[in-house]
Amino acid sequence: MTDQNQPPAATGVRRAAFSFIFASALINSLSFGIMIPVLPKLVEQLAGGDTAFAAEWNVVLATSWGLMQFVFGPILGMLSDRFGRRPVLLISIFGLGIDFIVMAFAPNMWWLLIGRIVSGITASSFSTANAYVADVTAPEDRAKSFGLMGSAFSFGFLIGPVLGGFLGKDDLQLPFFAAAGLCLINFVYGYFVLPESLPVERRAPRFTWTKANPIGALRTLRSHAGLLGLASVGFLFHMAHIVLPAIFVFYMGHRYGWDVRTIGFAMSGSGILGIIVQVFLVGPIVKRIGERGAVLAGAFFGALGFAMYGYAPNGWFYLATMPVFALMGLLMPGLMGLMSRRTPPDEQGQLQGAMQSLQGIAAIIGPSIFGLTFAWSIRNNAALNVPGLAVYMAAAFLTLALLIALKVARPAPPEPVTT
Repeated sequence: MTDQNQPPAATGVRRAAFSFIFASALINSLSFGIMIPVLPKLVEQLAGGDTAFAAEWNVVLATSWGLMQFVFGPILGMLSDRFGRRPVLLISIFGLGIDFIVMAFAPNMWWLLIGRIVSGITASSFSTANAYVADVTAPEDRAKSFGLMGSAFSFGFLIGPVLGGFLGKDDLQLPFFAAAGLCLINFVYGYFVLPESLPVERRAPRFTWTKANPIGALRTLRSHAGLLGLASVGFLFHMAHIVLPAIFVFYMGHRYGWDVRTIGFAMSGSGILGIIVQVFLVGPIVKRIGERGAVLAGAFFGALGFAMYGYAPNGWFYLATMPVFALMGLLMPGLMGLMSRRTPPDEQGQLQGAMQSLQGIAAIIGPSIFGLTFAWSIRNNAALNVPGLAVYMAAAFLTLALLIALKVARPAPPEPVTT
């Protein structure tokens, strides 16, 4: 009997393959981090300095990106199951580089919109990377590996925003050129170095449009016991997390008077804490309390952290609450560990594509919920006096995720086997 979910490669090969994909994810996340503190300011500049109007345009940009993820995420996920992870990753990374170049030259909002559409179409690099990790990692080690992958993304938030803040101090276009250069370096690196993780004999036998479309991909979540409930926890996590790119640059600038450089340092501090949690805490915590315990702890501390962010009356209080919020990083490694155990190798891409569709739905509706709520709250701040209203809403989403996880985040059934 052989375990379908066990990667066939030797341990040394698996470690080398994981190192390659970790480095690729690290470079990719760094390019994202560079533009995070700058893009809202560029939107604000193109909006003539009107913060509320810029926040509304940011909703349009983010929603368009999420819509593309919703539509194309499952397609690229199934393509990776059929033809391998490597070509999908390379296409995604190259497309992201083109997106940054388009945004660097953007003379108006419509050019920015085109750039975000291109990025949304090719934005499967992170989800395909997770499928890659599932290919080369033993089931019992996946939560730890997903945590390490999360640390690569956090590293992008550690260094990227600082670089973006310094590069964008006098020229808002320069960080986008830097991000594009990193992506194109990553593409070349992947082309020559990154190995394929999914052998031909373990790939899906055919590409099926009924499973590749978003509705079909979401139906995949009902095909294995427990996936749908776990996916709903992931969806609520993504809904809450959308508040960060949707409003936090505007929020910190409006409430605390921080400039781009200060915001960059704050995001970097959050990145340091995220790396500590994902590199040093996920593995031991999962070993001690299991993947279920990690999901519950991550949801609890995430809800508490968002609530404290929403309350924070000054910048120092906000900074002091960051360690609590960082423990939210336990949630997704535990969740993906539970979900990947329930999915055979030739459907790991479908799983990631379905999760990306859910993330796309969150990216479609989340910016509207948070962005418009924030714009409304600052326009009515004199009467309402709750500038953190949108952040409290994020806390509510994670509280609901915690309640659902108490019921559905159960240990995985025995691994599927073949004779």
